[in-house]
Amino acid sequence: MNHPRTDHLIDLALEEDAGLGDLTSRAIFAPTHRSSAFISAGQDLVVCGLEVAAKVFVRVDPALKVTLTARDGDRVKKGGMVLRVTGPTIALLTAERTALNFLQRLSGIATLSRKFAAAVAGTGVRIVDTRKTTPGWRALEKYAVRCGGCHNHRSSLGEHVLIKDNHIAAAGSIARAVQKARTAAPHLAKIEIEAKTLAEVRAAVRAGAEVILLDNMTPAQVQAAIATIGGAAAIEVSGGVRYETLRDYALPGVDMISVGALTHSAASADLSLTLRAGKRGTS
Repeated sequence: MNHPRTDHLIDLALEEDAGLGDLTSRAIFAPTHRSSAFISAGQDLVVCGLEVAAKVFVRVDPALKVTLTARDGDRVKKGGMVLRVTGPTIALLTAERTALNFLQRLSGIATLSRKFAAAVAGTGVRIVDTRKTTPGWRALEKYAVRCGGCHNHRSSLGEHVLIKDNHIAAAGSIARAVQKARTAAPHLAKIEIEAKTLAEVRAAVRAGAEVILLDNMTPAQVQAAIATIGGAAAIEVSGGVRYETLRDYALPGVDMISVGALTHSAASADLSLTLRAGKRGTS
């Protein structure tokens, strides 16, 4: 994730946590004191964010030497090591929490994404994320979704046209909203329309939508909508889909299911840093 925004996030996180320095570590250890440490998994997980964690350590002190013992997207068993770091003890401990925060958050998303992807394996349905991401973290969190085996929906409002209920209400109708969008949007932009009822599905088909988003429908309603669309548009299912009901919605004719929970409800993964004291150096 070599992106200027990632570097900026790291700087913000370090300033927040260690802007005044690490009072505890500086009080206990001499600048020459050195240690080695490793980060390991406290649960079975899909690891993600290793390069970001490595950047955190090096940003605190270039003298810290980081070795990755796994790769983003790897399945790691409980107890498995994912990273080693060696160098000045003060710098190592100063970076610890920030590095783990990135690693735990992104691994949590990747682990949940792998679970959702596995649940629809063989159906031909893609699980995609949403824009329900942590402000500023979107690129990282969508990267974690991919590491887990799911796919990305649009990353910003500017990527494709998605006409939702409030657009329709303000425009007056689906037909009017589509007409205005086609007039103003780039000619290669796809038009996606959110539909909450079969009447709206029929209106979206008449308007020539390339993608129809079936919002908060039951599996039976989705089945009826599939028949109504009849292959005239790609179909996205969204709203209220939980892991427990995922297979109920992975119906023939559905192309994708968007799940905001991949990013907004993923629990942080259990990873921790264990330090091994090394040379004390000069006190």
